[in-house]
Amino acid sequence: MKLAESPCELTVTSAQHGQRLDTVLSACSGLSRSRIRQMLEQGLVQGPAEKPSARVKSGETYRWTVPETRPLDLVAEDIALDILYEDEHLIIINKPAGMVVHPSHGHDRGTLVHALLHHCPDLPGINGIERPGIVHRLDKDTSGSMVVAKTEVAHQRLTAMFAAHDLTRQYLAWCRGTPAWQHRTIELPIARHPAHRQKMAVVAQGRHAVTEAETEARHGPFCRLRLTLHTGRTHQIRVHLSHIGLPLLGDPVYARRFNPGKDIPPAVREALRHLHRQALHAEILAFEHPLSGQMLSVTAPLPDDLQQLADALTHAYR
Repeated sequence: MKLAESPCELTVTSAQHGQRLDTVLSACSGLSRSRIRQMLEQGLVQGPAEKPSARVKSGETYRWTVPETRPLDLVAEDIALDILYEDEHLIIINKPAGMVVHPSHGHDRGTLVHALLHHCPDLPGINGIERPGIVHRLDKDTSGSMVVAKTEVAHQRLTAMFAAHDLTRQYLAWCRGTPAWQHRTIELPIARHPAHRQKMAVVAQGRHAVTEAETEARHGPFCRLRLTLHTGRTHQIRVHLSHIGLPLLGDPVYARRFNPGKDIPPAVREALRHLHRQALHAEILAFEHPLSGQMLSVTAPLPDDLQQLADALTHAYR
C-alpha cells in the first residue's frame, strides 16, 4: 500500500488478530503510530474500533484518508547545521548547546526545527506540525549527535528503534566527585519530582530507567564518565548521576551551586567559569540504517567549552 494513498482500506488478517489498532494501521500505511493516533482522535479512521490501544479482530475492515499536510506555521530559518551524516532518508547533526530542539512556549525562533525546515524543505509532512522529523531529543544545553527523519517511513522505523532501545547512544559527562567503581549499571526508576514539577527525580513508582556508566578518568575531585543509555527517560543521565552523588559540572537544576576555591588549579577554575551549562555531550550514535540496513556510527566532536574543560582537567591532574 502506498504511503499516502487516499482513500485507504485494510481488512484485518488472522496474523494481525489481537494486535493493537495503531500498530496494525501504522504497519499497513507507513505512517507513524503517533500520526495514526492523531487521525483516530480526529475521527479520520472508520471501523469497529476507535481507540489506538484496541485489539483488532480478524475480518474487521478499517478505512481512512490521509489528510493533506497543513501548512506549517513556522518560518524556516537559515541557521547553520553541523551535519555528521545525511542521505535522502535521514540526517544526523551535532546539536550545539543552547539550541532548543522544537518550538515551545518561550522558544518560537531559532530552534533546531526552524533550521531543519530550511535545510530539508519536505519535513513539514513528517510527524506533525511542531516536531517534523523529530525522533528523539536532547536537552537545550546538552550538545551532540541527534538523528532526524526526512521521510515518513524512516521516521516510523527510527521511532521503533528508539522504543526498542535498538541502537547505541554514548555520552561523555564531567562530574563533581570521584567514584570508587570502574563500571556500574545504574538502574533506578524516574518520574516527575513530587514537589518540583519542573524537575525529574528517582521515584519508587517511576518508569524503568537504566544507565551504564564507565569511569574513563579521575581528575582530583572530578571525573569523566562514559555513559550508555539503555532507556531514554527525561533528564535520565542528569537525574541518575545526581542521585548517586556525582552531579554534572555546570548543571543548574540537579547540582548544587559550586564555586571552585583556590585548591582548584587556575586553568580548571577558568574552564569552569566559561562553562554555562551541564557538562554533557552525546558523543556516539550508532544504529542500523532504517532503510538500507547499513550500520551507521557517528562521533560528534567536543564543542569548545567542553574541550577546554577536558584539556584543563587532564593537564592539571596528571
